[in-house]
Amino acid sequence: MTSDFSDKTALVTGAASGIGEAISQLLAERGATIVAVDRSDRTASVCDALPGDGHTFIRTDLTDATASVAIAAQLEATGTIPDILVNCAGIAVVKPAIDISASEWQSVIDVNLNAAFFLSQAIGGLMLTRGSGRIISIASQAATVALEGHVAYCASKSALLGMTRVLALEWASAGITVNTVSPTIVNTPMATAEWSGDKGDRARAAIPVGRFAEPAEVAGLVAYLASEESAMITGQDVRIDGGYTIA
Repeated sequence: MTSDFSDKTALVTGAASGIGEAISQLLAERGATIVAVDRSDRTASVCDALPGDGHTFIRTDLTDATASVAIAAQLEATGTIPDILVNCAGIAVVKPAIDISASEWQSVIDVNLNAAFFLSQAIGGLMLTRGSGRIISIASQAATVALEGHVAYCASKSALLGMTRVLALEWASAGITVNTVSPTIVNTPMATAEWSGDKGDRARAAIPVGRFAEPAEVAGLVAYLASEESAMITGQDVRIDGGYTIA
């Protein structure tokens, strides 16, 4: 069954590229009205290219905690309460743990964890008032296994799982489900830059299916978790890793 989101509004962060763009595209193809949030200059053009009508974009830096409150207030003022929130914005700093600076550590935590929490808190407040909602955050296989040189990234994604479990527990009775999706390496511009050459070949060989994931595959899983069919799934981390974390 292909879910129809014709009467739904989806707020997607990191919407201007990679996985976030693919999620926005798929949900829009299935009828959703998209609120695309990103700090990139591409945000407006990506939003304009989405299929369907009524999409809007908000270009902002979510590492400022007040930005999430402002977004929720802006949407509430227009009578828009998102049915779906997808926290997809993310960055990585790849360095040995001994070498990462305080500012680099904080930048990863701010984007990958803090922004997801404060936006979930702000939009979740609107969902609680209505009594329904779907919140999906993009975590990573790095939330459950160690990746060399990814100390801040692994820490931020692990913390995202803990945050998700608490929100799921507290908000389940209000009809809100909260889950994470944890991909292996995905063929995006960010990943291509990091996982190229011999390093990329070794990474693919370590994945039982022998390849990286595609953004559209991650988007398909997000769409399922955003659907009515997934109403009994909450507080879960759903891995899409080609078997990387089997053992």
